[in-house]
Amino acid sequence: MQEDFTSVLKEKRIFSPSKSFSRSSNVKSMQQFRKIYHDSIKNPEKFWAEKALQLDWFKKWDKVLAKRGDFYKWFVNGKLNVSYNCLDRHIEAGNGNKTALIWEAEDGKVKKYTYLQLLKEVSKFSNVLKSNGLRKNDRACIYMPMIPELAIAMLSCARSGVIHSIVFGGFSSDSLKDRILDCKAKLVITSDGSYRNGKVIPLKQNADLAVSKCNSVKKVIVVKRCGNKVKIKKGRDLWWHQEMSKKGIKDEFPAVSMDAEDPLFILYTSGTTGKPKGVLHTQAGYLLFVYQTFKWVFDIKEKDVYWCTADIGWITGHSYIVYGPLACGATSLMYEGSPVYPNPARFWKIVDKHKVTIFYTAPTAIRALMKEGGKWPKSCNLKSLRILGTVGEPINPEAWIWYYNAIGRKRCPIVDTWWQTETGGILITPLPGATPLKPGSATFPFPGIVADVLKENGKRAKPDEGGDLVIRKPWPGMLRTVWGDDERYKKTYFGKFKHIYLAGDTARYDKDGYFWILGRSDDVIKVSGHRIGTAEVESHIVSHKAVAEAAVVPVPDAIKGWVIYAFVVLKRGNKESDKLKNDIISHVAKHMGHIAKPEKIQFAEDLPKTRSGKIMRRILKAIAEGQEDVGNTTTLADPTVVDKLKRERVK
Repeated sequence: MQEDFTSVLKEKRIFSPSKSFSRSSNVKSMQQFRKIYHDSIKNPEKFWAEKALQLDWFKKWDKVLAKRGDFYKWFVNGKLNVSYNCLDRHIEAGNGNKTALIWEAEDGKVKKYTYLQLLKEVSKFSNVLKSNGLRKNDRACIYMPMIPELAIAMLSCARSGVIHSIVFGGFSSDSLKDRILDCKAKLVITSDGSYRNGKVIPLKQNADLAVSKCNSVKKVIVVKRCGNKVKIKKGRDLWWHQEMSKKGIKDEFPAVSMDAEDPLFILYTSGTTGKPKGVLHTQAGYLLFVYQTFKWVFDIKEKDVYWCTADIGWITGHSYIVYGPLACGATSLMYEGSPVYPNPARFWKIVDKHKVTIFYTAPTAIRALMKEGGKWPKSCNLKSLRILGTVGEPINPEAWIWYYNAIGRKRCPIVDTWWQTETGGILITPLPGATPLKPGSATFPFPGIVADVLKENGKRAKPDEGGDLVIRKPWPGMLRTVWGDDERYKKTYFGKFKHIYLAGDTARYDKDGYFWILGRSDDVIKVSGHRIGTAEVESHIVSHKAVAEAAVVPVPDAIKGWVIYAFVVLKRGNKESDKLKNDIISHVAKHMGHIAKPEKIQFAEDLPKTRSGKIMRRILKAIAEGQEDVGNTTTLADPTVVDKLKRERVK
């Protein structure tokens, strides 16, 4: 019997782009968007072939798309180099003196690289890779903080044909070890440490522990960032600065001609459940997709200063700090530190300091800053901003409204983007000059993307019904396989619906065709036979005037099967009380229905999050169920949060 997916979040507010904004946009109206979209779906190969001509090719492709079962190849036999497209071609076009990267350290120091300066650094490190025995298709594992050398290292790998696998600097030595072993990396690139909230994180120490268990690693290159004392193993460990200044290390390195389908990088999913998957992205299709999405989604202009607050250790940083912006010849800002160090105005001060025009961050960061109150953004000008963006998870309408009002000052369109590590780039998104916005909705599929919502039986869901989010047709930026495991690729992404990509998220579309992401498929609570998305419940809790952030999980119940257990973080100035608990429960019942009201509410100062801001619901579920062992906590930004939540569990 087919079960209904209950979706009750109704958002009626609509925010249209101003006429003056639309006039100067790359895509100026819904009419123009619909034509582009129609053409892209009618003849996708023609559409992507035309867009691919924006890149520089060493040899043009023979065929746009080739298919074998659930495996796809794009731009067959085409030859190019990703690093060349991100650097050389802009210099050859006369833009060598344009700023490519702005880097701000946690202590406020700033370093800038023009396209020419960045190319020279990338070429030098490409020669360092070569001098240390790295060749085409060898793997290099990069375990670094948000410093310029991270971007230089990945662009150097791309330039020389080395496959990079970046591991987020917040991961433990065990997580690093597992990833090195899986891809059999020959080289690890790390730093002596990193700064976070004024403290030094011992990256080299973690790298040493990991490498000691990995026979494939022959060399470790270490950037001197913090100046803290680290062990240097003779014959294996090398200092970055010494290698870069060695005699014979030139600042020229011809870009290696790469086949369109040669591997570019492996990026492992964070592994909150099961063994991490090594998602494989290749050269041309990935580059084209991040180029085109960056250009249209962020409406990029010559003088824009663009800032994505993500860490490059995640796909967002790969695609929209380094490869997408640089392929477009944009100026991209990197920031090393925390959004609240030394105080919650830090993000907004950076915006003013560098005159940032486009700002792209996670809903988690928005809610955390919203919790701190309005005085911090009010202390800054923020007049340079013209576009805001969100990424990483669904944004609840109340956080969206705060972002629009407090940060965008009611003038900046918000591009609420949905995509994944596996998709390479943005799949569902507004275009800022064209799309009327509904707070909380990712709106429409990007041109060339055929998104849909399917029920368990494979039939299309009706408007507002909800079901599995799927992509019906291939796109250039999609993953090609799971590294070393084709069967896992087929089973995970194409095992449920034949030849249709399964996103692993639940979604609905409304009567206007707008897509609403409801959360991960495994973040669904079944109460009295009704399937309810956790994202919706959380949105309604956060819409309460006293609440800054919420996370809900299911706990077993003898009568209802499962009930909702809510962890609630209050805004500054609000006190915990039974009265407030009951008020929140009544608020949810009123706006969402009694079926969705939390059975238990636990107030919390903070939630267990990774350093990227992802809430670890696996841990919260274990706490709510009273389990003593909550699993691995090494990836958390603050592991002490867990013990406090365990002590204060509502029984």
